[in-house]
This record gives sequence, structure tokens and C-alpha cells, in this order.
Amino acid sequence: MTGFGSGEARSGGRLVRVEVRSVNHRHLQAKLRLPPEAAHLEADIDALVRRRLTRGAVTLGLQVVREGGAAAARIDEEVLEAYAQRLRALAPRLGLEGGIVLADLLVLPGVLAAEDGEADAGFDKLVLKAVRAALAELCAMREREGAALAADLGKHAAEIDRLVRRIAKRMPSVVRRHQETLRKRVRDLLADEAAISSADLARELALLADRLDVSEELSRLDAHLAALSGLLEKGGTIGRKLDFLAQEFFREANTVGSKCNDAKVTHTVVDLKTSIERLREQVQNIE
Repeated sequence: MTGFGSGEARSGGRLVRVEVRSVNHRHLQAKLRLPPEAAHLEADIDALVRRRLTRGAVTLGLQVVREGGAAAARIDEEVLEAYAQRLRALAPRLGLEGGIVLADLLVLPGVLAAEDGEADAGFDKLVLKAVRAALAELCAMREREGAALAADLGKHAAEIDRLVRRIAKRMPSVVRRHQETLRKRVRDLLADEAAISSADLARELALLADRLDVSEELSRLDAHLAALSGLLEKGGTIGRKLDFLAQEFFREANTVGSKCNDAKVTHTVVDLKTSIERLREQVQNIE
């Protein structure tokens, strides 16, 4: 499902902005774009995303803005001295000339740090608060889209039901026509021969009716329609269940088409499968 959400949280001169977007995808794929000072929260943010969402390609971007100017920086003297000692020891061995320049040491990892430290508990809470706000807005937008999708699925379900009713109404005449055709062929083939027993003919007619019987398939289609209606009324995370139902719709429709070689029923089955495919495409977008 598609959607967009944004969230902000502010405290102690720091502002955290979060934007999260989602587009349709059969599974959940979360892509996080975090600044270095929030990288340690990647697992926590990913868990929040997966707690709220189960489908969609999700992209979350996070920005930290320091209000009122840049933070005061401090030099970690122990780290600086360790770098300097190590470099002095390596210089003769590597044949390096020239002295060690302080500017070169300051850019090494861990030498400079924010005075108040970004990775404190207050900062972590601030980031997660902004993430929750963005996800809440995204979910609200997806819920509105979901209501529209539910209405559209209802239309497809009504069309499927109409086509199933048409097939059910047609099938008795199809069976009778095939039985009459069988009787006529038997009479033509045995015109100059001994008559076939009524018991044998009745048995063949019964076997033919059984081969053409699609009542079980039509009943299962009715049951799937009832299940679909129940899921739409219930709401919640139903996308995977609807996906399974769409597959079952196809299975029963294919069986009906293979059992009956009546032209009108075949055309109706084609229309039925078209409606099921439209339903299946929409189901892929549901949470």
C-alpha cells in the first residue's frame, strides 16, 4: 500500500525530522537512511517499522538538526595521544618524513566528539518519538486507502458472485443436453443391433452427470466469497489471507472450466477468471 508520513520531535536544542514513504510490494522491505549519530538505533527503528507494517517497500529518512548553532566539540585527549604515539613509532619503519600535524590527527575517528554526546538516552527517545509519529501518520494514510480498496474489492466480489450464479443456473440444462446427446448416439450406434439394457444406459448417464457435476466447486466458491466478506468486515492485517483466497478462487474456477465443455459456461468461466484476476491484483496492495 502507498502512503507518506512525517514526524518531528524537539528537545535540548535538537530537532529530529523523520519522513517515511511506502509503495506497493507483496512483502515488507524496509530501507533506513540514518545519519551517523543515529546509526546505533537502526535495529530499534527497524523493529518499530515491522511492528506497524507487514507489507510494502518502505523508505525511512531521518535528519537531526541542531537549533541555535553547532554543538560544542571536545577533544578526546587519550585517543589523540594514542594516535600520536602510534604514528611516531610507525614513521621510521615506513620511511615517512615530516612531523605529525595536529590537523591530520583531528580528523581521525574518535578524536572529536559532541560535548553533550549524541548517543545519550534523551537523544534516543527523541529519535524514536519522531519515528513513531511518522509511522502513525503513514498508517492513517494507508487506512484511508484501505477503505477505498475494500469498496473496490466488494465490487469485484459482487461480480464473481453474479457469474457463479449464472454458471449454477446453466449447469442443469448442460447435463440434460449431454445426456440426450449420449442417448441419441447409443440409438444410432445400435440401430441394427440388440438394444442396450436400460440399466447399462442409466449407469452411463449417471457417470456422465458425475463428470459434469460442478456443484462442489460452486459451493466452495460461495464459501470463499463469504470468507472474503468476513475478512473485509473484520479489517486489520488481512492481506495475506486475501491473497490465499484469491488463489483458491482461481483453483475452483479452473476446475469448473475443465469439467464443462459447454460454450456458454466456458465464456462465463473466462469472465469469472478475469474478475478474480482483478481482485487478486488489488489484494496485492492490502496490508
